Amino acid sequence: MTARIAAIGTALPPVVEQSALWDGHFRDRLHGSRVAGRIFAGAGVERRHAVVSPLDHDVSSCTTGERMRMYDEHALPLGHEAVTKALASAGLGPADVGQLTVVSCTGYTAPGLDVQLASSLELAPDAQRLLIGHMGCYAALPALSTVADFVTVHRKPAVLLCLELPSLHVQPSTPDAEQVVSHALFSDAATALVVLPDRGGLEVVATGAVTDPSAADLMTWLVTDHGFRMTLSSRVPDVLGKHVRDAVERLLADHGLTVPEVCGWAVHPGGPRIVDTVGHELGLPAEALEASRHVLREHGNCSSPTVLMVLDELLDRVALRPGDPVVAMAFGPGLTLYITLLRAR
Repeated sequence: MTARIAAIGTALPPVVEQSALWDGHFRDRLHGSRVAGRIFAGAGVERRHAVVSPLDHDVSSCTTGERMRMYDEHALPLGHEAVTKALASAGLGPADVGQLTVVSCTGYTAPGLDVQLASSLELAPDAQRLLIGHMGCYAALPALSTVADFVTVHRKPAVLLCLELPSLHVQPSTPDAEQVVSHALFSDAATALVVLPDRGGLEVVATGAVTDPSAADLMTWLVTDHGFRMTLSSRVPDVLGKHVRDAVERLLADHGLTVPEVCGWAVHPGGPRIVDTVGHELGLPAEALEASRHVLREHGNCSSPTVLMVLDELLDRVALRPGDPVVAMAFGPGLTLYITLLRAR
């Protein structure tokens, strides 16, 4: 019995151009800072998505309570759309779902988004639910591992939804470079996977992880009285670079594989330097990570959904044959690196 990814569905809020965000909002608030302007221009992002665009509503002075009410308003319809798309692509209905797992670190309410979706989708009353919060950008991969375990044990279909609305956490603009980087990168999205027992295109083979507690302060997501505040050090790519090759080679070796044998790479594009670092440390040709760069360019860093969006883009680009291995990789607070080995079926 294996668990396989059978379908992927993504829902996106309205698009906003990176240049429009800089020209229409951040440039004035940062007093035309040339450094900030270079950060926005060099972020590798051309357009993003936002349920609340700074061009329409500046939430930087909103309280956390006000932001959570906006999350409650926008998360349900976006998540419903993503799950509905994935189920339709898999040829399933809501009544077929044995478990719904929801990942989000950008909003909280109770009853949670998982309960709200169970109601709006009309899942079976005995469908199991799991809500995973505040793990950040890498959360999709440990969540996928948990979903795969459910499918393998219970032999029922499951849905994983990753939904993030970072636009609700825009902070007051300051010249602090880390804050400018956050404002230049993040975007809203919802992506859902349908995972089935022994049916589907990508088998979930194994998951590995590395956490470096000595670098815990380099990436944080702090709850404040005015939303959640990201800290993102420029040292993050360097620290990840120390761990990525050993972590990947160890997971691949457990399954008799080497880096050159991997046929597809779905790497979370936390920023251009992170993508470049992964490519350098693994000795990958530039085209191996083009799916990651494309998602960053067209959608920004959407936190937990992003690696699933890259995987979807990769599957559109690469004609995989049965048995071909694929590696998904994501990073986040901890400092944490997660890797999932998939195999085409």
